[in-house]
Amino acid sequence: MADTITIRTDDETEHALDVLTHGGVSRSAAIRQAVLEAASRRERAAQMKREVLRIDLGQLDGVNVADELSRDRSSER
Repeated sequence: MADTITIRTDDETEHALDVLTHGGVSRSAAIRQAVLEAASRRERAAQMKREVLRIDLGQLDGVNVADELSRDRSSER
């Protein structure tokens, strides 16, 4: 048997549930799907972050990107 959870909703959450249940989907199914999709997005983002952190950056070129951007933006003023 599945566990039951309870959530407190506000106006924004109620509106989101209205959108998700508009086609006749039950609130329970809509919430379950939203939780699964949110977890999938978070796992995908974590995997992408791990992959980016594994990228070999090669030799440092000595350029401080923050300084360069700051210099470029100061000339825009």
